[in-house]
Amino acid sequence: MIQSESFPPAILSAASALPPHYFEQERLTSRLRELWSSRHSDLRRFDQIQESLGIKGRYLALPMTDYPPLDTFASTNDAWIKVAPELGGSAVSAALERAGVSPDQVDHLFFVTVTGIATPSIDTRVIRALGMKPNVKRTPIFGLGCVAGAAGLARATDYVRAFPKEIAVLMSVELCSLTLQREDLSVANIIASGLFGDGAAAAVIGNGARAHARSPRVLATRSILYPGTEDVLGWDVGNSGFKIVLSARLADLIANNIEAEVDSFLGENGLNRSEIQHWVAHTGGPKVLRAIEDSLALPEGALARSWRNLGDMGNLSSASVLFILEDLMRAEVARPGDYGVLIGMGPGFSMELLLLRW
Repeated sequence: MIQSESFPPAILSAASALPPHYFEQERLTSRLRELWSSRHSDLRRFDQIQESLGIKGRYLALPMTDYPPLDTFASTNDAWIKVAPELGGSAVSAALERAGVSPDQVDHLFFVTVTGIATPSIDTRVIRALGMKPNVKRTPIFGLGCVAGAAGLARATDYVRAFPKEIAVLMSVELCSLTLQREDLSVANIIASGLFGDGAAAAVIGNGARAHARSPRVLATRSILYPGTEDVLGWDVGNSGFKIVLSARLADLIANNIEAEVDSFLGENGLNRSEIQHWVAHTGGPKVLRAIEDSLALPEGALARSWRNLGDMGNLSSASVLFILEDLMRAEVARPGDYGVLIGMGPGFSMELLLLRW
């Protein structure tokens, strides 16, 4: 059952940041077609895959002319280190302003990414740039992939539940365009080249006593890992960087498991699906969203925000659920007492579920 807490942790705000370089999908597809035309045996199949994604355009970390010289893992990662702190800092700054929290009031900064690496991690640069206190606690998390936005929220609420007087911030930065594998002509890479975009997002989590009408409380969370599914989704890391692992089994794995997982999670908290007014689902792609809709028998339009986010900017990996959560919170459509479920999925194969209440 739902834990009895006077003031469960609340998501005080969510905010996003996008690079200034936006390109319509057809232009991006055209450049990829030029790159692979001499080696791809069936360009019609390439075009069909790109069109099936239903994406209108995406934001890229860099101007398109800056990508050709980035021909090594070192060069792409250097570009990631340059762009990520500025973009992530913009998202955090906006989230703090919306929450009415100053940077020096932040007690713990959680940082998630799967598209670049740095030691020290880039949260150190954001702390310095925003003027956070030097004794702020840091938890950088790498490797959770697309599920990390939901998992990061869950871990941040765990922290605030343990330390109710403190404030946590989650920052997600994903620059997926910098992981493009030019020599990989696999179907998985062709899908990824048309699916993923760049962006950053942040959320501020505090004691529910600080919450306002738009702030959902996090009543419960659940983490699920399916052993033996490491080959379904993730990276193979090689000399050229991060090579996508994306199995055709993914949609079936979701379809075969998500109903039971969600129903069990809600049942433990005395609820059923009919009592959920708001669904925040990761934009894994058209097949993933359809699998969620069909398996959970969601009402028409329940995932409209996820579909719109996917079409407007592609899959932003861990940042996607935070973009959708921000959209929902700013729309002010949730009424006091409404329930919501936030769903993330990623490598492992893994799921993360959060039960929200306004």
